[in-house]
Amino acid sequence: MESVSNLKFVQILPPQVKNNGAFTGNTYVDVFGAAEALFLFDVGTTDVIVGSADISHAPKIEECDTTGGSYTDVTSAALAAVIGATDDNKLFGIRVNLKKIHKRYMRVNAPTAGNSTGASLSITCVLSILSQSTLDATGMGLASLIEA
Repeated sequence: MESVSNLKFVQILPPQVKNNGAFTGNTYVDVFGAAEALFLFDVGTTDVIVGSADISHAPKIEECDTTGGSYTDVTSAALAAVIGATDDNKLFGIRVNLKKIHKRYMRVNAPTAGNSTGASLSITCVLSILSQSTLDATGMGLASLIEA
């Protein structure tokens, strides 16, 4: 089994409830030195659909060479469907193999909620097998790390 010390956690969408529009604070992750990226969509209570850019398109990952450049879709890196209005308290994941040629920065394309009460969502990216990882909280992207 791989050590969890070889993982880095990056919050790319802070936890929030959104109704009728794009979630705020969506940002990118620098995947340099990682072998894989797992984008985890942590859905809380929801009664609306969540998609990318609107509620008709499944959430997807996009990439770019620079943080502020033009992002393009990562081939096959999308959920099979939108997150449904009855998908309360579920985790969804998109795993990207970074051993293939990819650009350095990745993000979720404009997570967007439908119109009703709203959706509770946060997105975390987990990077694995970092080439230059450190085994402390900072190296893992954590505010604090307790080891037992």
